[in-house]
Amino acid sequence: MRVFTDLSQLPTFQNAVITIGSFDGVHLGHRQILDKLLSLAKECHGETVVITFDPHPRAVLQPKDTSFKLISTTAEKIKLLEDIGIHNVVVVPFSIEFSQQAASAYVEDFLIKKFNPTYIVIGYDHRFGKNREGDISFLQRYKETGAFDIIEIPAEEVEAIAVSSSKIRKALENTQISLANRLLGHPFSFTGIVVKGNQIGRTIGFPTANVDISDPLKMILPGGIYAARVRISGDSRSMNAALYIGNRPSVTAGGRKTIEVNIFDFDEDIYDKEITVEVVNFIRPDKKLDSLKALKDQIGLDKQEIEKQLLGSFSNDVAIVILNYNTRKHLQQFLPSVLANSQGARVIVADNGSPDDSVDILKKEFPEVELIELKENVGFAQGYNEALKQVHAGIYVILNSDVEVAPGWLDPVLDAMNANPGIAVAQPKILQWEANRNIDAFQFEHAGAAGGWIDGLGYPFCRGRIFSQREIDQGQYDENQSCFWAAGAAFFIRAELFHRFGGFDGDYFAHNEEIDLCWRLKRAGYSVWCFPGSVVYHLGGGTLEYENPRKVYLNFRNSLYSILKNESVLKLLWLLPARLILDGLAGARYAVKGQFQAIWAIVRAHFTFYKEFGKVLKKRKSTALLIKANSIGPENTSGRFRGSIVLTHYLKRIKRFSNLPLK
Repeated sequence: MRVFTDLSQLPTFQNAVITIGSFDGVHLGHRQILDKLLSLAKECHGETVVITFDPHPRAVLQPKDTSFKLISTTAEKIKLLEDIGIHNVVVVPFSIEFSQQAASAYVEDFLIKKFNPTYIVIGYDHRFGKNREGDISFLQRYKETGAFDIIEIPAEEVEAIAVSSSKIRKALENTQISLANRLLGHPFSFTGIVVKGNQIGRTIGFPTANVDISDPLKMILPGGIYAARVRISGDSRSMNAALYIGNRPSVTAGGRKTIEVNIFDFDEDIYDKEITVEVVNFIRPDKKLDSLKALKDQIGLDKQEIEKQLLGSFSNDVAIVILNYNTRKHLQQFLPSVLANSQGARVIVADNGSPDDSVDILKKEFPEVELIELKENVGFAQGYNEALKQVHAGIYVILNSDVEVAPGWLDPVLDAMNANPGIAVAQPKILQWEANRNIDAFQFEHAGAAGGWIDGLGYPFCRGRIFSQREIDQGQYDENQSCFWAAGAAFFIRAELFHRFGGFDGDYFAHNEEIDLCWRLKRAGYSVWCFPGSVVYHLGGGTLEYENPRKVYLNFRNSLYSILKNESVLKLLWLLPARLILDGLAGARYAVKGQFQAIWAIVRAHFTFYKEFGKVLKKRKSTALLIKANSIGPENTSGRFRGSIVLTHYLKRIKRFSNLPLK
């Protein structure tokens, strides 16, 4: 990424797609504009340009307002924009003189002359120029001359964003770190230089680095102890740490406020080095203790709590949970790979009332595995709901019993989820398990492949698999991608969000319950990702074959449940009749293949759906309230194919995901 701070030294931008704003915090609300910027630049083979300001305009225009603080300094903002993939950042030196430009001069002498934009992306209420005289209608005059196109983020979309810099500042002021980090989409952090302190911490066995933050506008958290991670400039490591902010009442009376970090298992000289501190969670307020011994004891207790809180410490925070029903042979065959390749994570098998000897085998052959025994088979969806009530962890990894995992499979997914709190759910690349592991190429597995998508009619498909057509994995989908749903065969989800959003719908029994849960989370602004750097091998059809009538029934019925619960009323008016017709065509296809039981399964699915219509409508209302209460932003629509995958696949004969007209 290129950064420019001198307006006289700007290059000639190629097909510039620009946006203008302060972007304090570069939070999830900003991502709506930035993602649009990136997609437009890709379409026009251009480059993205974010124009921002230093100092912050509010600090210049309201200099007496000492309450205003920045979530991110200019340097921190630039780093966040770079992480998103922005090509250019132009930092405009903001001044009273700059703010007094006439709107026409701002557009002609600043925007057009210096950037020659192809597109300008702005919100409906964007104002500029002296006395804020410029607005969207003012810009439209230039659009009509062909100077540039304007992409306006409409009022309803802007107002739907439940994320704002002021909301994040308020959460931070109230030490609601988890909430702030979810709204940001990344951990709140600060950067400073390590300076010498009085070194009292070293005398009690907890040496600390005192951090000096140079920018007086940077927001400082309230006094207390926080769980944190530290990165030292020039060092790629991310290290667990205790963050202390306060005036050290146990050591000095009336001391000045200090910022100190105790980096765990670290004893190197880092004076005068720049460090970045990512704040993960609030532990407790500051308090005065009677002696240095009491202080030492309290710090030891704080360290234990912090190590539990940090997601990077897998010991008690990542739980791999395998639901078992009558699959003894799968446990014996596939569980050893999970135990061998999941170092540090808990492995738990929840038995769903199996009539075979699965439980005895687990106790005898796998004593290191934690066991949860459910009294009866309540299905995949409700079985996990019941089991996970008994599992306390930061991240759940829901894993099928017929899955073999590759070495290092946890790391790519967990690293990404740790770095971005906005990721609610993720999955690895899922390949077809083969008994002969010496083959040259693997097919993508039906359940999940390289990330789940959904079309405009509610039919799911995947990168690497459209209906029954599965591609060979040749690395074509090895790029990390935000998708619509993740496969229940290997499903990473934040435990807090699983419970807060109601878990799986137990009435589904099995199939599509993961799509329904992902849909709820995406409606609340969260994202779902596939990280192909992580690889697992799924036998597939281990409990029910893919065209088993029972599976056909559940898939068609549950898909209808999901669209009724999650689609808009206006869309449902035409979508439900359309689904009746298309599901009928699916039945005709089964008739051609002589699979008459599958036809009856589709008919039964529709009859059950109409019978349960009122019950599902009640769930629709409660789901809407749940999403409204827990939303972090507008609905995340990535992974949605606007057309019909049925017509595209069967009429246009498109068999590969990479050939789909996604734009």
